[in-house]
Amino acid sequence: MSKMKQLTLACGLAVAALSAGTASAADGKALYTAKMCQTCHGADGKAPIMPLYPKLAGQNKEYLLAQMKDIKSGARSNGMSAAMKAMTANVSDAEFEAIADYLSKVQ
Repeated sequence: MSKMKQLTLACGLAVAALSAGTASAADGKALYTAKMCQTCHGADGKAPIMPLYPKLAGQNKEYLLAQMKDIKSGARSNGMSAAMKAMTANVSDAEFEAIADYLSKVQ
Protein backbone atom coordinates (compact mmCIF):
# COMPACT_ATOMS: atom_id res chain seq x y z
CA MET A 1 0.00 0.00 0.00
CA SER A 2 1.40 3.40 -0.94
CA LYS A 3 2.16 5.99 1.71
CA MET A 4 -0.61 8.22 0.34
CA LYS A 5 -3.19 5.43 0.66
CA GLN A 6 -1.95 4.65 4.18
CA LEU A 7 -2.23 8.31 5.17
CA THR A 8 -5.70 8.60 3.66
CA LEU A 9 -6.84 5.46 5.48
CA ALA A 10 -5.32 6.64 8.76
CA CYS A 11 -7.01 10.04 8.48
CA GLY A 12 -10.35 8.42 7.72
CA LEU A 13 -10.06 6.10 10.70
CA ALA A 14 -9.05 8.98 12.96
CA VAL A 15 -12.06 11.04 11.91
CA ALA A 16 -14.38 8.07 12.44
CA ALA A 17 -12.92 7.41 15.89
CA LEU A 18 -13.24 11.05 16.89
CA SER A 19 -16.82 11.19 15.67
CA ALA A 20 -17.78 8.04 17.53
CA GLY A 21 -16.08 9.16 20.71
CA THR A 22 -17.76 12.52 20.91
CA ALA A 23 -21.22 11.69 19.61
CA SER A 24 -22.67 10.72 22.98
CA ALA A 25 -21.63 14.06 24.44
CA ALA A 26 -22.72 15.98 21.36
CA ASP A 27 -24.94 18.98 21.72
CA GLY A 28 -28.19 18.26 19.88
CA LYS A 29 -28.77 21.87 18.94
CA ALA A 30 -25.30 22.16 17.40
CA LEU A 31 -25.80 18.87 15.57
CA TYR A 32 -29.20 20.02 14.28
CA THR A 33 -27.37 22.89 12.60
CA ALA A 34 -24.23 20.98 11.60
CA LYS A 35 -26.24 18.22 9.93
CA MET A 36 -28.25 20.87 8.04
CA CYS A 37 -31.63 19.90 9.52
CA GLN A 38 -32.72 23.55 9.62
CA THR A 39 -32.44 23.73 5.83
CA CYS A 40 -35.80 21.98 5.46
CA HIS A 41 -37.31 21.93 8.95
CA GLY A 42 -36.50 25.52 9.89
CA ALA A 43 -34.71 26.98 12.87
CA ASP A 44 -35.34 24.82 15.93
CA GLY A 45 -37.64 22.54 13.89
CA LYS A 46 -40.51 25.02 14.09
CA ALA A 47 -41.00 26.27 10.53
CA PRO A 48 -40.49 23.81 7.66
CA ILE A 49 -39.85 25.33 4.25
CA MET A 50 -42.67 23.28 2.67
CA PRO A 51 -46.01 22.04 4.02
CA LEU A 52 -44.93 18.46 3.26
CA TYR A 53 -42.04 18.68 5.72
CA PRO A 54 -42.99 18.09 9.36
CA LYS A 55 -42.53 20.41 12.29
CA LEU A 56 -40.15 18.63 14.63
CA ALA A 57 -40.09 20.91 17.67
CA GLY A 58 -41.70 19.37 20.73
CA GLN A 59 -42.22 15.97 19.09
CA ASN A 60 -41.78 12.81 21.16
CA LYS A 61 -38.08 11.86 21.40
CA GLU A 62 -38.59 8.14 20.79
CA TYR A 63 -40.78 8.85 17.76
CA LEU A 64 -38.20 11.22 16.26
CA LEU A 65 -35.40 8.74 16.88
CA ALA A 66 -37.34 5.86 15.32
CA GLN A 67 -38.24 7.91 12.24
CA MET A 68 -34.66 9.07 11.63
CA LYS A 69 -33.29 5.54 11.99
CA ASP A 70 -36.02 4.10 9.76
CA ILE A 71 -35.33 6.65 7.06
CA LYS A 72 -31.60 5.94 7.20
CA SER A 73 -32.08 2.16 7.05
CA GLY A 74 -34.72 2.35 4.32
CA ALA A 75 -37.43 0.84 6.55
CA ARG A 76 -39.37 4.05 5.97
CA SER A 77 -39.63 5.10 2.34
CA ASN A 78 -42.90 7.00 2.17
CA GLY A 79 -43.61 10.69 1.86
CA MET A 80 -40.54 12.88 1.66
CA SER A 81 -38.23 10.30 3.22
CA ALA A 82 -36.33 9.92 -0.07
CA ALA A 83 -35.12 13.49 0.37
CA MET A 84 -34.04 12.68 3.93
CA LYS A 85 -32.16 9.48 3.01
CA ALA A 86 -29.06 11.35 1.86
CA MET A 87 -29.21 13.71 4.83
CA THR A 88 -29.19 10.83 7.34
CA ALA A 89 -26.45 8.78 5.66
CA ASN A 90 -23.64 10.30 7.73
CA VAL A 91 -25.46 10.65 11.03
CA SER A 92 -24.64 8.17 13.79
CA ASP A 93 -27.18 6.66 16.17
CA ALA A 94 -25.67 8.72 19.01
CA GLU A 95 -26.08 11.89 16.94
CA PHE A 96 -29.68 10.94 16.13
CA GLU A 97 -30.26 10.50 19.86
CA ALA A 98 -28.81 13.94 20.67
CA ILE A 99 -30.83 15.64 17.92
CA ALA A 100 -34.05 13.87 18.96
CA ASP A 101 -33.45 14.80 22.60
CA TYR A 102 -32.90 18.44 21.65
CA LEU A 103 -35.96 18.65 19.39
CA SER A 104 -38.21 16.99 21.96
CA LYS A 105 -37.41 19.80 24.40
CA VAL A 106 -37.94 22.73 22.01
CA GLN A 107 -41.10 24.64 22.93
